[in-house]
Amino acid sequence: MARAYASIVLNAPVETVWSIVRDFNGLPGWAPAVIRSKIENNLDADVVGCVRSFHLKNGTHVRERLLMLDDARHCLSYNFETPAFPVGNYLATLRLYPVTHTDRTFAEWEATFDEAPSDQGKYVRIVSNDVFAANFQSLAALIARRKPARPKGAVRWVGHQPNKVWTSRVIKAPVDKVWSVMRNFAGMGKWHDEITHMRMLKRQRPDKVGGTRDFYFGDGHINEELLHLCDLTRSFSYRITKCDIPWMNYVSGPRLWPVTADNTTFGVWTGDWVASPQDDVVLIPRTEENVYQRAFATLELNLTGKGRTKGTTRIVKRRR
Repeated sequence: MARAYASIVLNAPVETVWSIVRDFNGLPGWAPAVIRSKIENNLDADVVGCVRSFHLKNGTHVRERLLMLDDARHCLSYNFETPAFPVGNYLATLRLYPVTHTDRTFAEWEATFDEAPSDQGKYVRIVSNDVFAANFQSLAALIARRKPARPKGAVRWVGHQPNKVWTSRVIKAPVDKVWSVMRNFAGMGKWHDEITHMRMLKRQRPDKVGGTRDFYFGDGHINEELLHLCDLTRSFSYRITKCDIPWMNYVSGPRLWPVTADNTTFGVWTGDWVASPQDDVVLIPRTEENVYQRAFATLELNLTGKGRTKGTTRIVKRRR
């Protein structure tokens, strides 16, 4: 099974970008190779199961069926009904994520399919570069030229936010370089300016799932257990087992994606816990800014050779 992939950071909020790409019949407006398109059987473009029939500038006729459209998660999937290339079992998905640090959008486009043995790698390169990456660059130019406004009444998280804290940032370093540092569960003390005396208890390896790291965050003493570590998705999660902050059932973790357009990294960090509403008024914004966003920022400074940031802030005032 072959996989094509491209990603980019677009200079517009996710609601704005989604209003453009969710139109399954809208490719002629931002895909440079598409000259005309229609939805068959007079269906609306947001009817799951509808087929878009379009022509490329080279005369190729393509038909694609909408298999999934998700306004809550800002993603859609489709397959080939009349293929653009001689591949089998083609399934493509386009996803958008908000970059909360700068109110931009991370967009990724991927497809899996079967290639003939004689074509190995050929259509991976064509789909990744000539279709997905080229369309993303055209979309970025359209956004820069028109500067579209956020749709009136648009809601970022339909229903509710997926986590108590969901925050993201672009890190100006290649994803494999970022992950090689982040996957060390006992390594944050070397690059995060708030963390000191970090070590694994019982001399366990930092990549041992179930292992516990012991450290100080400012003057607070914390233990965290590694719940999962995945080199495929470049992600890990952990839970707090010892802490003087007034929360329970704390589970958190980051995930990284490659930004193929400029060889940088898109990172998301999420957190969930149980606390009183009064404490959450303080805990939620301080955890987002002083823990997750600060971790991404100080890691970028470390990787780009600019050193550690200065200053110490607490997540929440210690109770006496």
